[in-house]
Amino acid sequence: MRHFALSTAFVLGLIGCAAAPNAVAPSHTAAQDALWLDRLTWGASSADLDAVRSKGREAWLEAQLKPAGPAALPAPAQAQIDALSIAQQPLPPLVQRMEAQRKAADALTDDMAKAEAQKAYQQALTKLAREASARALLNALYTPHQVQEQLTWFWFNHFNVHQFKSNLRVMVGDYEQGLRERSLGTFRDLLGYTAHHPAMLRYLDNEQNAANRINENYARELLELHTLGVGGGYSQRDVQELARVLTGLGVNLTDVKPKLKPAHEAQYRRAGLMEFNPARHDFGEKTLLGITVKGQGEAELDQVLDLLATHPSTARFVSRKLARYFVADEPPPALVERMAERWRQSGGRIAEVLRAMVGSPEFEASLGRKFKDPTHYVVSAVRLAYADKVVLNTGPMIGWLYRLGQAPYNRQTPDGYPLDESAWAGPGQMTTRFEIARAIGSGSAGLFKVEGEPKDRPAFPQLAQPLYYQGIAPRLTAATQQALSAATSPQEWNTYLLASPDFMYR
Repeated sequence: MRHFALSTAFVLGLIGCAAAPNAVAPSHTAAQDALWLDRLTWGASSADLDAVRSKGREAWLEAQLKPAGPAALPAPAQAQIDALSIAQQPLPPLVQRMEAQRKAADALTDDMAKAEAQKAYQQALTKLAREASARALLNALYTPHQVQEQLTWFWFNHFNVHQFKSNLRVMVGDYEQGLRERSLGTFRDLLGYTAHHPAMLRYLDNEQNAANRINENYARELLELHTLGVGGGYSQRDVQELARVLTGLGVNLTDVKPKLKPAHEAQYRRAGLMEFNPARHDFGEKTLLGITVKGQGEAELDQVLDLLATHPSTARFVSRKLARYFVADEPPPALVERMAERWRQSGGRIAEVLRAMVGSPEFEASLGRKFKDPTHYVVSAVRLAYADKVVLNTGPMIGWLYRLGQAPYNRQTPDGYPLDESAWAGPGQMTTRFEIARAIGSGSAGLFKVEGEPKDRPAFPQLAQPLYYQGIAPRLTAATQQALSAATSPQEWNTYLLASPDFMYR
């Protein structure tokens, strides 16, 4: 494959694409519907565009917010998922198998053998996390439940954990799958799920939180990042009191139950790897957000999560974050307030909050003006290139996301990846995106390279397809049209389209 050079004007346009292309008129043309789908999916597809054009937006959205049964992925994609270790074994035995490998490595007395065994253990953990990444990308690429899959990414980012803490690489896949299953339900269900998952309890050190030995890490993030938000009406005293409520909630990776006094036996609970140990719990009375929490053991947490999930500050904070993800970096306050009101009316039902958001004039006015973060860029590019041909190797996509700074499960801090354009629109980012566009557009990306085979199977993709002519071409700027007309090969044309400023927005 020969190398080709971009025109200077096009490169400068790509690197300087922080200014969104002009918004199209709000009539429901095919191009407008494609933009609408770009916002609600991981990239518009021909099938979804046909469905919206024939059935209407409302019917398409209703099917997304109330998916009927499990998602039916194309057989080659489902086969890849079914072959993964994380899909074949529940979390507890999988974790215990890895723990046995770790302990066996640590027990070796020969230094060289020990180092090799410990390296093998780390590699096994990394393989499991990459399996989770592969499953997430295959779902994003091919699931018909596109809104659910976008929310899966959003909720993982909201309730973020970092894969490289302790053994979380073995847990992130299970954690993400639970978020996927709950992504369109109630916020209270999501909150309860994350509060009891070993990945969260380990990541934010709550397994170290015990009576008379308080660790406030999880309590602080639960208030600041997961529910009320900064300025949401809580104090440092509330953080301390919540930490007391959370005492005793931890992780047990073994099958061994701790020895307990008879008075504590009835309070002990185990669910998978999560353990509530009453011997470690502070049973004293607490006062949180002006509410008295009596010492009842684990039941205290249910009372507090009910309080936090229904708090007006939570409704406003999480609604604003959803609007930042789906609408604008600085969402209109009136829209956020309407979403928060629907939250309060519906008891925090995520589908209802989204329905209020998507049906708003602010949502319509924002179409085509939301900059794609790295994951949206990579997935939408591959969806456009290979919507009907299932990729056989997600490794290149994972590599691109590492290069772009948004690899799955790799945000070290609990705040999750930023959602605003300024975090992702720098010159270095744009240069890397062009290189990715060239790899996909020229067919040299490695997406179809199967282990043991010498090279990719298919030739370069054909992007000049019906979706392009109906949904993309009518809204391209004059500069992009000029660059495309100057392309000297189909591969170069593909690259120009995928690297264009127009394609950077959804």
